[in-house]
Amino acid sequence: MSKGDETRQAVLDQAVEIAGRLGVSGLTIGTLASASGMSKSGLYAHFRSKEALQLAVLAGAREHFVDQVIRPALAAPRGEARIRTLFERWLETSSSGAAGCLFVSAATEFDDQPGPVRDQLVRDHWDLFESLAQMYRSGAKDGAFRDDLAPEQFAHDLHGLMLAHFHAFRLLRDPAADTRTRFTFERLMQSLLRTD
Repeated sequence: MSKGDETRQAVLDQAVEIAGRLGVSGLTIGTLASASGMSKSGLYAHFRSKEALQLAVLAGAREHFVDQVIRPALAAPRGEARIRTLFERWLETSSSGAAGCLFVSAATEFDDQPGPVRDQLVRDHWDLFESLAQMYRSGAKDGAFRDDLAPEQFAHDLHGLMLAHFHAFRLLRDPAADTRTRFTFERLMQSLLRTD
C-alpha cells in the first residue's frame, strides 16, 4: 500500500467514526479537515466532493460489516451454526460503536432523499436481505430448517430483530437490550428448525 493509500485509509477510518457520531449527512470535507488536521484541499484530492466522501464512508463501513459479520458466518457450517454466528457477530458489531450503527442511522437520514447515497444504501440493504435469505435457503436445502417458510420472511424477521436491538441499545440505552434480543432470537430459531 502506497503512502497516499495509507493516508486515504486513515482519513476514511476517521470519517467512518465521525459519520457514526454525526450521521453521514453531517460528515463534510470541513468537519473531516478539522478532525484529521488535513487541509480541505488535501481532502478534496482524495474525495473530490462531499457526496464522494459519503459514498467512500459507506463502502468502508460495508467492508467492515462484511469482514466482521458476513465472512465469519459464511465460514461456519450451513444451517443453525451459520445463522447463530451471523447473529452473534451482528449483535457484537451493532453494540460496538460508530461503524456498527452507520447503516441504520444512514438509512434514516437518506430514506426520503433521492440521489446516489440513498441508491447505494438501498443496494446495501437489499444485499444484506438477500444474504440472510440465502443463508436460510442453504440451511433448508440441507434439512436444518423448515422448507415451508419463505426465506424472505426469515430475512425480514431477523433484520427487524436487529433494528429493534439497535433502537433499544442506542436510543433507549436499555440495559436489557441484549437479553431481550437474545430471547427473541431463540424464539425465531425454534420456529425455523425442523422437528421431524
